[in-house]
Amino acid sequence: MAKQKKKNSKKKYFIFGGIGLVIAILVVLVITNSNNEKITSVQTEKVEKRNITQVVSATGKIFPEYQVELRPEVTGEIVDLPVIEGEIVKKGQLLIRIKPEQYTAQRDRAKASLQSTQAMLKVSKANLDKVESDYGRVKGLFAKELASEQELEAAKSNYLQSVGQYESQQASVRQAEASLNDAQEQLDKTVMYSPIDGRITALNVELSERVLGSSFSQGTHLMTVADLAKMEARVEVDENDVVLISEGDTTNIEIDAFGDRKFKGLVSQIGNSAQTTGFGTQDEVVNFEVRISLISPSEKIRPGMSCDADIRTETKLGVVSVPIQSVTARMKSVEPKDEDGSGEENAKVNNGKREKPEEVVFLLNASEVKKVNVKTGISDDTYIEIVSGIEGGEEVVTGPYRAISKELEDGTKVIVPKKDEKKSESVEKKWKTENN
Repeated sequence: MAKQKKKNSKKKYFIFGGIGLVIAILVVLVITNSNNEKITSVQTEKVEKRNITQVVSATGKIFPEYQVELRPEVTGEIVDLPVIEGEIVKKGQLLIRIKPEQYTAQRDRAKASLQSTQAMLKVSKANLDKVESDYGRVKGLFAKELASEQELEAAKSNYLQSVGQYESQQASVRQAEASLNDAQEQLDKTVMYSPIDGRITALNVELSERVLGSSFSQGTHLMTVADLAKMEARVEVDENDVVLISEGDTTNIEIDAFGDRKFKGLVSQIGNSAQTTGFGTQDEVVNFEVRISLISPSEKIRPGMSCDADIRTETKLGVVSVPIQSVTARMKSVEPKDEDGSGEENAKVNNGKREKPEEVVFLLNASEVKKVNVKTGISDDTYIEIVSGIEGGEEVVTGPYRAISKELEDGTKVIVPKKDEKKSESVEKKWKTENN
C-alpha cells in the first residue's frame, strides 16, 4: 500500500514537472520572438531616365467621315431604281425616281392658274388706264370751272378703286407664280440624285414600293451613300481621360477584323456633350465621343467594324521614372491633439476638409527602406514620371504589391533576394503549380 502511494506521488511530480518545463520553454520563445524585428522580402529596380508616352485607350466603331441618309420629301410609288446596294456612284447620278403624274398635274394646274391671273391683270391694267384718263380729263375741266366738284370726287374715287383692283390682281399673279414654283419643286423632288461620290452602303427599298415623304414626318429611309475613302473611328473616352486629349493627337487603331494590324489616325473632333449610361445608379458612366480620322485606310474596312484606339496624348524624353506599382498613396501621420495623446483623424485638417493622400515611394537604404514623398507626372503602361522627390540612380522597391501598399514604413527592415534565389523560387512555384 505504501509502495503504491509512492508510485502515484512520483507520477504527479513527473507530470507537473513536464508541464512546468513546457510553459518555461514557451515563455522563452515568446520573449525571444518579441525581440526579433520583422524582415520583409522585397524586389527592387534602379531608378532611370526614360522616354514616356502617355496613352489613353478607348473602344468604339468605324464610320465614314461623310455619309448621307436619303429620305424622300414627296410621297409616292418608286417607278425607277437603277442602283443596287454596294454600288459605287458619282455625284449627280440618278438614284431613284418616284411616280410623277400626281405632281405633274399639280404643276399644270398651277401654270393654268398663273395664266388666268396674268390675263385678269391685263384687263385690270386696261381699265386702270381708262379710269386714269377720265380722271385727268375731269381735273382739267374742273380747273376751267367746266366740271363740278362732285364730278371731280366721283372720278377720283373711281380712279383709286381701279388702282386697288390692279394692285390686288398683281398680288394674285405673284401668288400664282409662287404656287407654280412650289408645284414645280414638288415635281423635281420625285427624282433623287447622289449628293456625293461614294458607295451605297444601305438600300432599304424595292422597286414599286410606296414611300412616305418627310413633309410632316421623318420619311422613309431609302438608302445611305457614304464616302468610304475617308473613314473615322468614333470612340468613347472616360470623362477623366478626355481632358488629356487634344485635336491632332496621333493614334494607333486596331480593328478586330484585321487582327494585330495597326492603322494610323489623328484626332479630328472631341465631343462637348456627355453620353451618360446607368444614370442615377452605382454603375453610372460618363463618356465623351472622340472622332479619329484614319490615315490611308484599307479599302476592305467597312462601316460598323469594332475597333480599339490608343491615343498618344503626350511624350516626354529622358525623364526620371519608376515602375507604376512602386508609387503608392499614404495618409499623413497622426499628430496628437491633446495632452492625453488623443489625435485628430489623420485625413482631416483644421477647416474640416479631408486632405489628399501623399504619393510616396520606398527607396532601398542598406538593409532598410526609406519613405520618400514624390510628385508624379505622365505615365505609360509600365512606368510613371517622377517630377520631384528623387533624382535617379536610387534603388526603388517594386514589389510585392501588398508590402508597398500596406506593410512598408520608413525604416522597415527588408531583404532583397538574389537573382539566383528569385529564379529558384520561380522554378519551385512553377513545379508546385504543375504538380497540383
